[in-house]
Amino acid sequence: MNPPAEAPARTTRVRRFTPAERWIHRTTAALMGVCVATAACLYLPTFAELVGRRELVVRVHEWAGLALPVPVLAGLASRAFRADLGRLNRWGPHDREWLRSALRRATRHGERPAGKFNAGQKTYAAWIAGASLVMLGTGLLMWFTHLTPLMWRTSATFVHDWLALTIGVVLAGHIGMAIADPEARRGLRTGSVSREWAEREHSLWRP
Repeated sequence: MNPPAEAPARTTRVRRFTPAERWIHRTTAALMGVCVATAACLYLPTFAELVGRRELVVRVHEWAGLALPVPVLAGLASRAFRADLGRLNRWGPHDREWLRSALRRATRHGERPAGKFNAGQKTYAAWIAGASLVMLGTGLLMWFTHLTPLMWRTSATFVHDWLALTIGVVLAGHIGMAIADPEARRGLRTGSVSREWAEREHSLWRP
């Protein structure tokens, strides 16, 4: 009698994000998507002609922009989210090594040391947070036109328009990186990732 075949080993999974953190990311992404889509309808003639109803698009854009910080502010009630914010704001020697390795396009295991978040993710998080605050401030100056001098409104419009274009380019890169890493996307969708992926991509992280 032949011995029973061994069951294939199941990949061990580790928790990466809590439900609250996934909710914050999804809600923020949805609001950002509305801001980008409505901005395209306001500034690109092709989309403007397709959608029409400019006044409604303007109002949706304004309120989505005002709501953009709300998920993050609400998420501060989550201990796990606050801990991850601390990790994103904390830089170490390994982050400089990660950036140097990225510039060299090093891909071998161990050549890009990272904690729970790598230096690229930290850079993106800091940049998009700062850019969103600037967009909120300039947007308010453009909205409440009767409260500010003409020079302020003109400057705010210039900064808002060009920063919006930059944000669109950076978001496209962010989405492209996510598409290239299915396991990272699975972590945001389900909250867990394979231990093999964690050890390969985030070797200094101890879940």
